[in-house]
Amino acid sequence: MTQIAKNLFVLTASMLVIVFALHAQTPAATASPKLKTYVIERDIPGAGAFTAEKLKDISKTSCSVLNTMGPSIQWIQSYVTGDKVFCVYKAENEELLREHAKKGGFPITNIYEVASVISPATAQQ
Repeated sequence: MTQIAKNLFVLTASMLVIVFALHAQTPAATASPKLKTYVIERDIPGAGAFTAEKLKDISKTSCSVLNTMGPSIQWIQSYVTGDKVFCVYKAENEELLREHAKKGGFPITNIYEVASVISPATAQQ
């Protein structure tokens, strides 16, 4: 083996050791917190008749508040019905959901923590 090949081998091996060492030393504190899934029930009379523009404004308000709250709370999606809106969120705890609602001016009727998720795929498992 030539000296250049030996040096290249040592350099490559050293880089692999560094990469693996850095990966192994990633502190748990920097890992994202465990987020639970919640369904929020909101009584909002006439919600099903809201215009697309009004729904867009509500969405913008929610996103604006979420951007100030950090990664411990995430809005997944919402289902708008006649007089209710059901929102799916991921969050560390219920308190963050209440804080988001207060800052955004959104009502909360009930909060449900999701225990399990099933779908047609569940029948195939």
